[in-house]
Amino acid sequence: MNKKILLLLTAAIGLGAAGAAAWYFGSHRAANGDTLTLYGNIDIRQVQLAFNGSERIAKMLVKEGDPVKKSQLLATLDTATLQQKVRKAEADMEAARFASDNAANTYRRTKMLVDKHFVAQQQADDVRTASDAAQAGFHAAKAGLELARRALADASLYAPDNGIIQERILEPGDMASPQRPVYTFAMTDPLWVRVYVKESDLGKIRPGMRAEVATDSYPNKRYNAWLGYISPTAEFTPKSVETTEVRSSLVYQVRIFVCNPQNELHLGMPATVTILLGQPSATDNEHCQNP
Repeated sequence: MNKKILLLLTAAIGLGAAGAAAWYFGSHRAANGDTLTLYGNIDIRQVQLAFNGSERIAKMLVKEGDPVKKSQLLATLDTATLQQKVRKAEADMEAARFASDNAANTYRRTKMLVDKHFVAQQQADDVRTASDAAQAGFHAAKAGLELARRALADASLYAPDNGIIQERILEPGDMASPQRPVYTFAMTDPLWVRVYVKESDLGKIRPGMRAEVATDSYPNKRYNAWLGYISPTAEFTPKSVETTEVRSSLVYQVRIFVCNPQNELHLGMPATVTILLGQPSATDNEHCQNP
């Protein structure tokens, strides 16, 4: 037989044997309990964003589906009245400062006259009382200015973190208040899979373990993940969890944090989590890196 053909056959047989070995060990590893497979749904934090102040909305700068960055400006209130209040508070503070300085100077002069016995001590005491009152008025005016400036700053609504606008509830012209949400906001980081682990498997897992997440929407794709949280208390198996166990079994909620660089994972999406048991824990900055 041609030596070249013999080598090709040998290589093909070797590859076939390697593939068979991989299939054998992969299937038997799962059968022997070296991996833990869990089923759950993608979960995220949702926030109702509202203004701290009460005024008409002037501008809405984002809409449903828009991705936003932390501290990005989302909406503003009509600030005409608020700016007038700031200007008035600034004028009041300057007047109070002048009155306080003038009263303090008067007291110093009066005290010098008392030391020289030109005026009575009672007069100096009265002037000091007036000076203290003027200084208190100045501090109150400063506090009033700070409140006015804070109210003006509260007329701007910013994103608390990176995320996506899920719902735009109010529109320009609507009256805003701390009790009326303007947007429903979904935080995209962190994003996790909520799964439930039975008590007999609880001792096999620990926070920091690497995991892989798969979804039906992207069946050929695997997402890097890690075990981030294990509930300290048990609960009855939720009815939404598909399981062959008895529904009344006690389970523990576990959060599997997952990397979502392409924004392909969405709230409620069913997901399958695979955890290789007996592994060392990864550091936080390793979790979202490609293997």
